[in-house]
Amino acid sequence: MIIGVGIDVAEIERFAASIARTPGMLQRLFVEGELLLPSGERRGDASLAARFAAKEALAKALGAPGGLLWTDAEVYVEGSGQPRLRVRGSVAARAAELGVRQWHVSLSHDAGVASAVVIAEG
Repeated sequence: MIIGVGIDVAEIERFAASIARTPGMLQRLFVEGELLLPSGERRGDASLAARFAAKEALAKALGAPGGLLWTDAEVYVEGSGQPRLRVRGSVAARAAELGVRQWHVSLSHDAGVASAVVIAEG
């Protein structure tokens, strides 16, 4: 059963400008695994914007309640290339409240826009 669906878009250039203006924003939005590539380099702006869009979409799929922490949701990629969500804390509590058992996530970026869709399944 589908419990919620969320979609979000982020303009990559605008997202990058926000990060440049407020460097501490990266630590408020992302956990280390989201920020860094396996090589140790920081992910590109398009990749981070897509992850941010996924977190916004996740909140929408949960009914956009207040009190969710950005770092309580982590977007990671399996070896197959499939993006996944790992939730904990405030996000996991809300998901449990709603009966979410599984997440589906899709990320994309093209033409200066990053997008994400999240489906919460019970």
